[in-house]
Order: sequence, then C-alpha cells, then structure tokens
Amino acid sequence: MRYVEEFRDPAAAKALIARIGAVAEAIGATRAEPVRIMEICGGHTHAIFRYGLDRLVHEGIEFIHGPGCPVCVLPMARVDEAVEISERPGVIFTSFGDAMRVPGTKKSLLQAKAEGADIRTVYSPLDALELARRHPDREVVFFGLGFETTTPSTALTIQQAAREGIGNFTVFCNHITVPQPIKVLLDDPHMLLDGFVGPGHVSMVIGTHPYDFIAQDYGKPIVVAGFEPTDLLQSVLMVLEQNRDGRAEVENQYGRVVPEHGNPVSLAAMADVYEPRPSFAWRGLGEIDASGLCIRPAYAAWDAEAKFGIGYGARRARDVAEPEGTRCAAVMTGRIKPTGCPMFGTECTPETPLGALMVSSEGACAAYWQYGGRRGPAAAE
Repeated sequence: MRYVEEFRDPAAAKALIARIGAVAEAIGATRAEPVRIMEICGGHTHAIFRYGLDRLVHEGIEFIHGPGCPVCVLPMARVDEAVEISERPGVIFTSFGDAMRVPGTKKSLLQAKAEGADIRTVYSPLDALELARRHPDREVVFFGLGFETTTPSTALTIQQAAREGIGNFTVFCNHITVPQPIKVLLDDPHMLLDGFVGPGHVSMVIGTHPYDFIAQDYGKPIVVAGFEPTDLLQSVLMVLEQNRDGRAEVENQYGRVVPEHGNPVSLAAMADVYEPRPSFAWRGLGEIDASGLCIRPAYAAWDAEAKFGIGYGARRARDVAEPEGTRCAAVMTGRIKPTGCPMFGTECTPETPLGALMVSSEGACAAYWQYGGRRGPAAAE
C-alpha cells in the first residue's frame, strides 16, 4: 500500500526496537521499576497488540492502557437515555456501529432494535441528516459520540441542518474532550506514569498545545503519535529519551498529519455549536469538570436533550452502578490489565459482553481478546 509500507518496514522497526532497548537499558541502570507509558488512544492500544509491540519492546517498558475509547467511557445512564429516545413513537435513532451493542442497565440499542425500535447504523452524521430529508414526517436523532476527532463533523452537520431549516433532525450530544481526564489521572496518587503516547486523530483537530500542562505542570513527557508500527515505536523511543535526559516536553511524532495549532475550520465549528458542560460523568473516572460538550442555546432546535426533555441533570450518570463483578473502571484507568478482571473471557466475551470495553472497536478488552490475550483472572496484574 502506497504511503503505508514505509511505516510497516521490518528493517526500520527492528532498528527502532534496538534503539529502544539501548535507552531502556540505560534507564534501567538507575531504577528497578519499569518505565510506565500510557497510550491515551484506544486505537493505539489495538495497534500495539495487533503488531505485537508489547512483546517486541524491551522488558523494562510497560504499556498502561488509558481511557481512550469514547464509547467505553460513556456512562450506562446515557445509554439508557439513548434507548429511551429510540423507543419513542415516530423516532428514527441513528448511531455508529460500535455503540449499538454497548449495554445499558436494561438493554442495548441493538436489543431495543430487536424489540421494534427504528434504530439504524450510519457512518457519519450526514447520513442521519439525509434520513431526515427523506423522512420529513419522522424525528431523526443522531447519537453524537466521540472525542475531538468526531466532534467537528457533528458540529458541521448541525450547522448544515440550521442553514437548510431541517427541523426534524437532532443530535443526542455526548461528545467529550481529552485533556481534562488526563489531568484527573495525573492527580491520582496511585497512578504512577513516566510519560504518554498522545492521541493522533484528536490532535489533528486540537493541535499539540492543549497538552502543554502535562509537561509544564506535571513534569511528564508526551509524544503525539501515529498509528503504524514504526510510528508507535518511534514515539516510545522519544518518550524514553526524554526520561533518560530528564526532560518533559510535548513532542509531535505525527507531524505529517498533526499541525501544531490544530485545524482552524474544525475548531471554529466546534466553538460555534458547542459549549462546555459544567461537568460530565466518565465511566471509571466519575464527574469531570468541563470535560463534556453540550449544544449551545442558539442551536437548541437541533438538540435532542432539549426536544425530548432528556436533561443531563435529571438523572445523574454516576448513580448507575456497573455490572456486578466487572472491573471496567480499573481497566479504563490503567490500574489493571483486562485479564485482571474476573469476568474477562468467562462471563464477559464479545458474544456476551458485560462492559463497553469488550464491544467497542477501540476497547482494551476487545484488543486483548482479538489479539491473543485470552488469559483468565489468574493473570491479574
């Protein structure tokens, strides 16, 4: 594949692995514990296991899997509210595919669809808007999910609906932002990290400066990374070199895609359509101030919460407990590996998921299952 092969070149990968080993050995001479690097993005987690990078790098490096899957960190109460909207008469509810099987307290969207709700999988919010054009007698709702990566496309679609005056289209907004939960993790005294591999697609939108606080306030290095094997290996090497040299900086390995100041068109659309929520509940992290986005009053006509009376404050997401026996929160905050959950591979499998981490395309549990980490609870970390 043109423009991809060079980032999967075995010789280049071997050279990077050798350099990583040399730096890890130098660091290991001054400390006994491994260098703990958190990859924030779930796409990076899957790439690490797909290419076996966790087994190829020096044993003195430990990957910690962060809460980098927007579907995984969505609280169950919000899934319940999505189901509630979808079951209302006259509604066509649309969603990305990886949210369809995420369990709520009673059912998933897929189960609601099986029971008769008109729920359809779409590939973009524009697909949902087109459904609204074709079905003017129905209310079409788009399940707005994702970090800053997908947030602009939803904002641009709302702007398009406003320009056309399409009144039967709304968005159930659950877009969230990345920098705020990183701060929560860094403030956790039990979370011992030596650096971060930063999210590439998110940074394509917001740039690199929103991570300045990680280096400046917490003294931790972060390297924004691409998703191919040599991207990740080079990023790990850059984090290690900062550790070895006693530096803490924001570096951009993914410069071919990520601009320093982000995408101005996307940022402008986001600023126009959204405003921060005072707080938003993250599964595994609890309420985080200003970490979620809601639709501004100027666009209330396209806000499903306003139209259907699903107020965020009416039902606190944090009041909904996780399934008994699961350790989803501990996995999402990097406290344990997926194999440390007693339900992993037993009661919780892709066929019978108990948590979002097993069904999402970016979930850590799905990565462990798909790429061979199918050990039972005896493998707790």
